[in-house]
Amino acid sequence: MNRTPSSAAPQSRQADAVQGAGQDGGPALSNGLKQRHLSMIALGGVIGAGLFVGSRESIAAAGPSVVLAYAVSGALVMLIMRMLGEMAAANPASGSFSVHAERSIGPWAGFTVGWMFSALLCVAVAAEALGAADIMTQWFPATEPWMWVLLFMMVFTGTNLAAVSNFGEFEFWFAALKVAAIAIFLVLGVLAICGVLPGTEAPGASHLTGDGGFLPHGTDGLMVGLLASVFAYGGLETVTIAAAESKDPVRGVASAVRTAMWRIALFYVGSMAIIVTVIPWSAPSIAKSGPYVAVLDYLQIPAAGQIMNVVILVALLSAVNANLYGASRMAYSLISRGQGPAFLGKVSGGVPRRAVLLCSGFGFFTVFLSFAYPDTLFLWLLNMVGAAVLVVWAFISVSQLRMRRRLEREAPEKLVVKMWGFPVLTIVALVGIVAVLLLMLRDENQRIQLLFTGGFGVVLAVIGLIRQKTVAKSAE
Repeated sequence: MNRTPSSAAPQSRQADAVQGAGQDGGPALSNGLKQRHLSMIALGGVIGAGLFVGSRESIAAAGPSVVLAYAVSGALVMLIMRMLGEMAAANPASGSFSVHAERSIGPWAGFTVGWMFSALLCVAVAAEALGAADIMTQWFPATEPWMWVLLFMMVFTGTNLAAVSNFGEFEFWFAALKVAAIAIFLVLGVLAICGVLPGTEAPGASHLTGDGGFLPHGTDGLMVGLLASVFAYGGLETVTIAAAESKDPVRGVASAVRTAMWRIALFYVGSMAIIVTVIPWSAPSIAKSGPYVAVLDYLQIPAAGQIMNVVILVALLSAVNANLYGASRMAYSLISRGQGPAFLGKVSGGVPRRAVLLCSGFGFFTVFLSFAYPDTLFLWLLNMVGAAVLVVWAFISVSQLRMRRRLEREAPEKLVVKMWGFPVLTIVALVGIVAVLLLMLRDENQRIQLLFTGGFGVVLAVIGLIRQKTVAKSAE
């Protein structure tokens, strides 16, 4: 388990040897991201539309036990991030876990997980842009969604084509607004629970034990809520990709990973606890307006709906920007390692502009499919990447399991960030991922996504293996 497969050795050694030009083996990217950028990207990365919007599904399924669902899935994510942090701090690279998978498992693994993640982010770019357009058309009914999608895509394509510091500044202020919004929500919630907010009474535990109890839909409801909460954490991996373009990537990764525990506990688990404590989990306003708006309306905060719409819009635009960045850097890393068309790997001004245009073009194509074929091609595309984050996490776990022993033997000084309780907790994380996959098989909609994603993964793996064998033969 500790040894790199022989078929992977030539390319893995080549990847390890390339340090001067770029960690991924291609031209050097700029290091325009500052520590404050990375800190805020890491902080704001856990606050996305999945938290503000998607949490209503978790609450509807699990009731008050949604707190437990988010705590369990959050614990799994913390283990994944710790493993990723260990590898990223030891070998910072814009390809992040794709590079680690190539070095520890084989080129086919890096190819598979890299292109799957890049496709996931490109589809997410389109989905988030469409969500932002829906909010804009509510404010401006005379406009069409495609107008706003076009505007957002053009703006953030331009942002990502420019210096990486522009991306950092956008994300810094987006994240600052999201952090401020959720912090205010948490403070108001705590004051309401304590009964010191004017016009409110302390609810005690009445909403946690009433209306069906803590587990109103039993363990099945808890499992559904757990599944919904798992996918809300997707996107945390981008900070390790961004760290490669900072002046001190090791410090940036270490700082982001070490603060992951309190960020997840505070923003996700904490806000879920406040929501189901302040108002009944079955309140119609949660399904209608969303849990955060429902709580703010209950607390009689003026214009709560519009305030949250602004915050959600910012979260969506932040996701468009970050996903386009992450997709382009992952694509660049793959191309620079010979895992894609070489002409797309050119770097100018420290930015892989052709890779940015590739990912932006795919995003535009996905948006077109959403308008032209919403119930066929677009749905298939969504299903193909529906469980991709679990594939990514599985590769991260296996990569760390194999790479840790190699680092201990060859370069122990690189273990700046260490995985807790290795190898036990790594294996626990792998078991947790398998458990989530088995839960997906129980649900019809989730099962379809899992099968589509599995098929997509198999196709990529076969292509990767063919490429790996071709390269190995040509090297003989």
